Amino acid sequence: MSNKKYWKGLEQLKNDPEFVKYADKEFPEYLPINGNKRSAEGEDDGSSRRDFLKMMGFSVAAASLAACEAPIRKAIPYLNKPVEIDPGVANYYASTYTQGGDYCSIVIKTREGRPIKVQGNKQCKLTAGGVSAQVEASVLSLYDQQRLTEPQIGGLKSDWETVDKEVLPALKQSVDIRIISNSILSPSSKKVIQDFIAKYPNAKHVTYDPQSAYGIVKANQDNFNKAVIPAYNLS
Repeated sequence: MSNKKYWKGLEQLKNDPEFVKYADKEFPEYLPINGNKRSAEGEDDGSSRRDFLKMMGFSVAAASLAACEAPIRKAIPYLNKPVEIDPGVANYYASTYTQGGDYCSIVIKTREGRPIKVQGNKQCKLTAGGVSAQVEASVLSLYDQQRLTEPQIGGLKSDWETVDKEVLPALKQSVDIRIISNSILSPSSKKVIQDFIAKYPNAKHVTYDPQSAYGIVKANQDNFNKAVIPAYNLS
């Protein structure tokens, strides 16, 4: 038998006098449901069941109208429509999902240039179109309202031209430059980092993962002379 005790709120937990006063009543205020116009204290409240139903009907209608209100968004047709976009017809693009050491070949479904669905790439020989819930939910990060939409300097909004004017001279004068990132699988991203290091020889790339796989990589290096993370075929 469970001895757990639950409270309806902080008022019940603290034994608030107002809560205790109406603890045995379903509603905190007197509701005339039988046409009786007398309140719980015996005083005439001047209301009836008909008045109560009128108020309930008005409240429901007002709540419904408030819930239906939405900002007006005007659909403006293309003046010069892009060749690859047909309104109402989805486009699909092959892409790759990487998060730390996780990898998955995916297909992105877009409408009018907006990604709306992430699904597995069935032509991938490793995953055969399988994806996890984390991969499917990754599309939500594209519409995160908390993401920065512009560069900042000292916590204030700025633009890329101003940022470049401050960063480029600092890079030329810096003795030690570090690029910190998680594990990168993308060849194009690695190429960009290599080009940056080639331009600034004092730069070094530092990789950091919250869940490090250094132990298994080092073990494979010592035992098999290959610094890799194995993939298991559980079929």
